[in-house]
Amino acid sequence: MMQFHINHKYIKRDIAPDEIFLDSKNLPEFNTQQFEGRLEKPIPKKSIFLLGLFFLLCGIIFTYKLSILQIVKGEAYFKKSENNTLMKQPIFADRGLIYDRNDVLLAWNSWDKNDLNKFSSPIRSYINEGGFGLLLGYVSSPAKDSSGNYWQESFIGKDGVEKSYNKNLTGKNGVRITETNVKGEIQSENIVNPPVAGENIKLSIDSRIQKKMYGSIVSMAQSASFGGGAGVLMDIKTGEILAMTSYPEYNGTILSLGKDRKTISGYFSDKRKVFLNRPVSGLYAPGSIVKPFLGYGALAENVISPLKQIFSNGSISIPNPYFPEKKSVFKDHGSFGYVDMRKAIAISSDVYFYEVGGGFENQKGLGILNIDKYAKLFGISAKTGIDVGLEKEGIVPTPDWKAKTFKGEMWRVGDTYNTAIGQYGFQVTPLSMARAVSGVASMGSIPTPHIKFADKAFESKTQTIPIDKDMMKVIHEGMRMAVTEGTATALNLANMKVAAKSGTAQVGLGNTNTNSWIVGFFPYENPKYSFAILMERGPKAASGNATRVMSEVVDYMSVYTPEYFK
Repeated sequence: MMQFHINHKYIKRDIAPDEIFLDSKNLPEFNTQQFEGRLEKPIPKKSIFLLGLFFLLCGIIFTYKLSILQIVKGEAYFKKSENNTLMKQPIFADRGLIYDRNDVLLAWNSWDKNDLNKFSSPIRSYINEGGFGLLLGYVSSPAKDSSGNYWQESFIGKDGVEKSYNKNLTGKNGVRITETNVKGEIQSENIVNPPVAGENIKLSIDSRIQKKMYGSIVSMAQSASFGGGAGVLMDIKTGEILAMTSYPEYNGTILSLGKDRKTISGYFSDKRKVFLNRPVSGLYAPGSIVKPFLGYGALAENVISPLKQIFSNGSISIPNPYFPEKKSVFKDHGSFGYVDMRKAIAISSDVYFYEVGGGFENQKGLGILNIDKYAKLFGISAKTGIDVGLEKEGIVPTPDWKAKTFKGEMWRVGDTYNTAIGQYGFQVTPLSMARAVSGVASMGSIPTPHIKFADKAFESKTQTIPIDKDMMKVIHEGMRMAVTEGTATALNLANMKVAAKSGTAQVGLGNTNTNSWIVGFFPYENPKYSFAILMERGPKAASGNATRVMSEVVDYMSVYTPEYFK
């Protein structure tokens, strides 16, 4: 057995400090497994000195910088850190654009040309043409507080299309985080979320027809002293609105900016009700434009035949319920002799419709309940369901309505007479009459009006009412006669056959003013469009002015938009 002898003096020997830093290695020929020899080489003292010097220098620099930050400039940096503020700020999204059916831009966003990143609030702008104010509406713009912080970060639609389609048009703002100093100067910023633009909306409106209709209404109002006006043109098959305008109107850009306080104040103080969207929210006595509907009801209920004639000598008289010795006289606007249904519609004989509506001597009357029935059948007094505006519901006077309105007063035949010619408490909107006429033109199809282009959801809501086509043909012929030889001859155009019914409703205290109406459809042989024009609160003599307005519109369309008649 091999024995090893270890010298104890090596066991007790302390390791010298310089031996700690010795380099050591085994040569290849030594057997390290047997703990054979090892060569050792000490690290030079120069290297140790330089390393120590390096660490000492780093410590000095660190201590110097720390003293500068904490002692010399400590208070300044402390105040600076307190004054710097991290803020979440919006990156404004584009609000959706609004186009007409031919892709004409009607509403858009204007940005500061220097604000490429959209950090400042945009401006909502609208087409600089008359006739679009109440249709498009306006918005409440993003707003800041006194500190410059946005308390409202997006547009909010306040009227018209802007309000009805606000959810569609509104985009999603982006977010940026900024660090600002006490002066409000941005020290640093970081975009967290990019903005997402709102949806673009395409309307069924044809801006060319819209401008023409509005221009004709304004011209007539100013030349004949009307207080206002409204117009609607609708596709009777789809319910799409090609034109819908109201006069007077506001400027949507001015209201959206909110800076021109004088003009805005003038809007509110204008007695003509600038904010009233007349086609949708204006309620008016219809006058004689209800006669085609009552005429159809009288035929359908066998109250009268199409060819039976009634003699009109200018009025009828019945006993006065309050003074039996006196008679209540119900006047016509002329003496027309014997008239049948077609001629009565064409010349708008009040006597004929007094008798057909309420009965007289040997002539049976339709009666107020049936008048109400047929008015409702065509949706005359109901809301149409259009996708814009604060729509109002009309009124067809009935015994129940009178009892509620006049503290229990009973219904009398004279009330039926006045209702039969669209007076008394009768109230309708121009839009509801345009839709009702579409039911006449189409032989019973009642569409839901809408201003969004090619909206199948609205088109699927079209209702069909039961119509006797032979009887309705009589009404068509009477409305065509009104144009060729009756009260609507201004629409007797060489390049377009129109069927129409005019109306005049007396309004104001003592019936001192007149509302002038025209409703109808065209082309006569193959109806495609229905219309309603109202000229509001004019002089008594201004009875046919609405007809002349529509004549200008149809004539314009036949020349400049012939594609609608193909």
